[in-house]
Amino acid sequence: MDKAAQRPGLGLIAFIVFIDMAGIGLIIPVMPKLVMHLSGAQVDRAAEIGGWLLFAYAIMQFVFSPIIGGLSDRLGRKPVLISTLAALGLDYALMAMAPTLAWLFVGRVISGVMGATWAAANSCVADVIEPEKRGAVYGLMGGAGAAGFVLGPALGGVFGLWGDRVPFMVASVLCLIAAAYGAYAFRETLPPEKRRRFSLKRANPFGTMQQMMKAPLVFGCLITIFFMQFAAQSNFAVWSYYGTLKFDWGPLTIGATVALFGILLAIIQGLLVGKVIARFGAVKTAGWSLMFAIPSYLVIGFAGSTAIAIVGLIIGSISGLTFPAMQSLMTEKVAEDAQGELQGAIGSVVSLTSIIGPPAMTGVFGAYADSTGLYFPGAPYMLAAALMAVAVMILWRTMRLYAVR
Repeated sequence: MDKAAQRPGLGLIAFIVFIDMAGIGLIIPVMPKLVMHLSGAQVDRAAEIGGWLLFAYAIMQFVFSPIIGGLSDRLGRKPVLISTLAALGLDYALMAMAPTLAWLFVGRVISGVMGATWAAANSCVADVIEPEKRGAVYGLMGGAGAAGFVLGPALGGVFGLWGDRVPFMVASVLCLIAAAYGAYAFRETLPPEKRRRFSLKRANPFGTMQQMMKAPLVFGCLITIFFMQFAAQSNFAVWSYYGTLKFDWGPLTIGATVALFGILLAIIQGLLVGKVIARFGAVKTAGWSLMFAIPSYLVIGFAGSTAIAIVGLIIGSISGLTFPAMQSLMTEKVAEDAQGELQGAIGSVVSLTSIIGPPAMTGVFGAYADSTGLYFPGAPYMLAAALMAVAVMILWRTMRLYAVR
């Protein structure tokens, strides 16, 4: 298969990633009210229930990302990409009609199982793009996802004015439209001769990791991703609480700062990754950009004002160059018939940090948020800086020993 002939499909893949992430973001603004409505609980109890909903989603992602990735290596990218996206659209409709909290939990479980479309999308990149150009395209995919995640919550807030369930229906329609258009326009990127037999022994988080350990650079990058994403949970889990407690932020400020970070990532990953990798190479791009995350967390942790905290976010956005550069390097070390397996492994690692990271970061925040004891709301960001220092050391060692460029 001529790789160059397949490249026009990348715009469609980026569009699918954008729609997928926009659908996820759409439901964020209304989820608390819907949980309160279905459970009859007040906001504090609803937050706990929301945490378990996130846990259910993350644990399903952890288990099923390798399975979805393995199926894409066996059946091809198109059927897996389109079917999971269509199922996700139906799932949003299911949650929109949820009469009970249990129904909503079932919906989030299905979302976790089917929410791996990005893994198949990233596998398409490895199928059709030459190794030296993959970093730029992975950046484009990351930028499309970031843009969708920025736009999604904004649209969710607007559509939420018409009811708590309306954003779920909008997300459903977007996913189904993307699936229908993809079924019509998307061209398969993995030819039959490059597919491999599906093995459940390999298509699970532990079996997949055993396969990844055969490529030391890949395994080192996966360990780096674990510490990176664990550190990033400080922002995902406590950013809004940190700002509210320390600077008395309201919803508008919280939303604006989150949107700002998403926009910065969209710009850096969508527009700059390719240029930076072309200038410095994937190895230096990955290693040096990751180092910016350490001062970012330190600045946020010790920030004395909202403006300084935003400076920390801006510094941290530079580390958005790291992930696409590492993806480019990892795909070169994995066989063409195992690219979906690689993306599934990445998905499992990220999901694992989504399981253990929030309770760890919120626990540290709670321990230092009581003004009667040692008051330091920025404590989670100190933990994040330490975790990121470990990530930097692992990545540099991995690159020094196993990278070829």
